[in-house]
Amino acid sequence: MSRRVAMRGAVVVAATALAGATAGCSGPSESAPATSTVRPGGQPRVLLAYFSRPGENYSYGGRTVLDVGNTEVLAGMISQRLRCTVHRIEPSTPYPFDYEETVEQNRREQQDGVRPALSDPLTSLDGYDAVILASPVWNSSAPMIMRTFTEALDFTGKTIHPVTTHAVSGLSGVPAVYRQSCPGAEMGDGLAVQGEEVRDSAPAVERWLRTSGLQ
Repeated sequence: MSRRVAMRGAVVVAATALAGATAGCSGPSESAPATSTVRPGGQPRVLLAYFSRPGENYSYGGRTVLDVGNTEVLAGMISQRLRCTVHRIEPSTPYPFDYEETVEQNRREQQDGVRPALSDPLTSLDGYDAVILASPVWNSSAPMIMRTFTEALDFTGKTIHPVTTHAVSGLSGVPAVYRQSCPGAEMGDGLAVQGEEVRDSAPAVERWLRTSGLQ
């Protein structure tokens, strides 16, 4: 079931456990107002919104089964190190477990301009200065569900930080999607982590947080 998720302490594990110091996000299923994200010292109030797909995934040319998707693992690493509110972007109808079926569904969604329905949509970004948008890269772009999320909200005056997990493509066309679907927003520094290496990416996350202006 979709829910607004905030991660404190240890993140749910897939094949490997995550370690890291907790910076303190709002608690699970907590419906605290956005103003709860205010940080001392004038640091930005941050929303981390992520889409992640578990199940059969690509891995070094083959396939592996993930109980927790790569982007969720990466979002957990970020939230352990950054005071923020975390929101999971979840489709009303889950994507297939099978990797090839998901690839084909995404191809059709991109071709037809589909905006998959959300099971727990946000209604406002009031109270946030910066929004981290995290997702996998699908067919060189953001999954169409990310357009569903961004097009429903007013990003005017917000700074967007794109974050991706990917096979070989880095950020690819994801920043361009957000430039188009989030008019009035400023594009901040992005982070791209190869999916197979996400569980070892703590140093890269920490470097990005230091240089992005989020901390």
